[in-house]
Amino acid sequence: MPAMLRDRTVLRLIGVAVVLGLLAGCEKPPVKPVGLQLAPVRYDRLPGWKEDDPRAALVAFLRSCPVLTDEKKAKKNGNDSDLVVTAADWREPCRQAAAEANAPAQQVRAFFEHNFRPYAASGPDGSDGLFTGYFEIELRGSRQKSARYSVPIYRLPADHVKVNLGDFDPQLKGHRIVGRVEAGRLVPYFSRGAIDDGALKGRGLELLWFDDPIDVFMLQVQGSGRVLLPDGSVVRVGYAGHNGLPYESIGRALIQQGELQPGKASWPAVREWIRRNPKKAKSLLALNPRYIFFRFVTGIPPDAGPIGAEGVPLTPGRSLAVDRRYVPLGLPIWLDTTWPAEQRPLRRLVVAQDAGNAIKGVVRGDFFWGYGDEALAYAGKMKSRGRYYLLIPTAAAARLAGS
Repeated sequence: MPAMLRDRTVLRLIGVAVVLGLLAGCEKPPVKPVGLQLAPVRYDRLPGWKEDDPRAALVAFLRSCPVLTDEKKAKKNGNDSDLVVTAADWREPCRQAAAEANAPAQQVRAFFEHNFRPYAASGPDGSDGLFTGYFEIELRGSRQKSARYSVPIYRLPADHVKVNLGDFDPQLKGHRIVGRVEAGRLVPYFSRGAIDDGALKGRGLELLWFDDPIDVFMLQVQGSGRVLLPDGSVVRVGYAGHNGLPYESIGRALIQQGELQPGKASWPAVREWIRRNPKKAKSLLALNPRYIFFRFVTGIPPDAGPIGAEGVPLTPGRSLAVDRRYVPLGLPIWLDTTWPAEQRPLRRLVVAQDAGNAIKGVVRGDFFWGYGDEALAYAGKMKSRGRYYLLIPTAAAARLAGS
């Protein structure tokens, strides 16, 4: 379809979509709440501060610095937050951090103490919050289809249309819908079930092929992953877009069906259920209509994780996903929680480098564990209560103290 004709078709359908309450894939803009409360504390009041080796956190912070010190990028990463930290606030800490890249732990700790002021964070529900975990899936795949590798992941299709409704009505600013044009009409994009049944077959969209549909589903839930190819090389794939349909938890579905007990629907438990019920796997996966499209990701260091919301590679055990309405990306955070399913303290310096639709709240975080079986085990079990302290650059802290 010519671009001009497609544009007129989209225009005709906008009013219909609005009247019908928008398509199922409508994305609403975040509501900016006011709720972040900060109380200054001393470093000697941070639980376990001197017991952590902060050198890995410095590596994570240095990865953020090119974004933090860039005026446009810094504004993009921090303009939704209750806490304003400018590119100018970051320049001196980043300059000094580069000089400490190979310094011993004690010297790196002194760097953070000199350049940042700690604040205890709390919100309407107090200072206690939930900390979950996530990881980068590692799976086996191939560039060619074969008897073993027969399950594809797809590139973003050319007929994938994303409409910003605010372009047509200012009252709908921030609302977006995803669909495709069919016979002159904008319709919802294919669901997971339809795609798994071959809706995209034969269009040359296959990016890679895999040997396990459950691994592919897990890759889509995570949004990125490491792929081990038959020749021993590793490639990374990352999120390129979605089909606009809502995400539905298959774990919650199994609980509602009485197959799993509430509180027991971890990913390992869901995977084990699927292994025991292979004939029901396809219908279970189809209960989540959202489908993720992928792209190849290059330029990531071998020891780093996928690209987070900040636009830099995540650091295993040192990157945290936060609610960016409250916490600007790039901010160092002292985390005080517990190891998954244990009472052992998990206290370390991390950096806010990612965000997620499920990470909502003033004191809320998703801890990046890395990749591999151990990371999966920790991430799947992590539902820890805890608190955190925001480390604010001294220049921004001075403004905060004077306000």
